[in-house]
Amino acid sequence: MKEPSPEAVANVTEENIETRSHLLPEEKAAEGELDPAEGDLDPKVQAAVILAESEERTIHADPDDAHGGHRQSSDTADLP
Repeated sequence: MKEPSPEAVANVTEENIETRSHLLPEEKAAEGELDPAEGDLDPKVQAAVILAESEERTIHADPDDAHGGHRQSSDTADLP
């Protein structure tokens, strides 16, 4: 995935990072399944990266991505 744009990074707040840096129970359970090298990052750094990538997908949605585009039925229907 490409680097998030400056606009996406600017939308990430310290409060967002603090909230996201606390692992959910599912994430704690999966933590043991990670490559040990991947688990060495600071949780706040990981949170900032995740949030910036999410912001990037929101700001610059990919219309070809099933989650990124908002299509109308006329975009996919066969027209006469």
